[in-house]
Amino acid sequence: MSPRTPLPPPPPPAELRSWPDRHARLADRALALDVLGNRLLGGGRLALFGCAVLLLQVGWGMVGMLLIDAGEAILDPITFLIGLTAALLGLGVMAPGVWLVVRGVRQDRVMRARLLAWAVLDRDAAADARLRRPVLSACWMLLSAVLCGLGLWLGFAVPAGATLRDGGHYFVAYGMGAALIFWINGLIGLFKSVGHYRMAIRTVPLRPGARSASSGPPRHV
Repeated sequence: MSPRTPLPPPPPPAELRSWPDRHARLADRALALDVLGNRLLGGGRLALFGCAVLLLQVGWGMVGMLLIDAGEAILDPITFLIGLTAALLGLGVMAPGVWLVVRGVRQDRVMRARLLAWAVLDRDAAADARLRRPVLSACWMLLSAVLCGLGLWLGFAVPAGATLRDGGHYFVAYGMGAALIFWINGLIGLFKSVGHYRMAIRTVPLRPGARSASSGPPRHV
């Protein structure tokens, strides 16, 4: 589904529900869960997440040219102008990356709330089995763990290898910025994958036969 396609609305309040029968309600519920699950954890969303991280790192790398060469730039106006130009272009590259991250966090909050509202509406074995999406959750968790690992490595390796003699404090500033980008996005992805799986576990019974199909909507956990 295209990201421009509107999200499924939340289920109507109990007093306004007008499904002709339970089968129609389950069909709408299954469709909403599939659409929201794909928009929340699908391959397109994962690709946008990776593009945001890439844009942030590329843009910060261009800003880093000015930071790393700051010592020489102070003495050489040409070097300073080149570094300043690259830094300004880098900020321009980082801007859409920041926008993608902020937009993604806001959309995830809305989609997670709607997904939970539809999930607690009723029970359906087929739709509930797809709700957890263990493969996609694992992909998100793996990628996010890699980002956190890179951030942790940069946070220790860059300061350890820098020296004050060659202007290493500027290099440390660049390295810590790159590590922070990895860390923030990695934590966002981990929170997203773990939060979705926990929500699915709490919402869907672990035993398929724990509740009969005709027992009606479950209580909200």
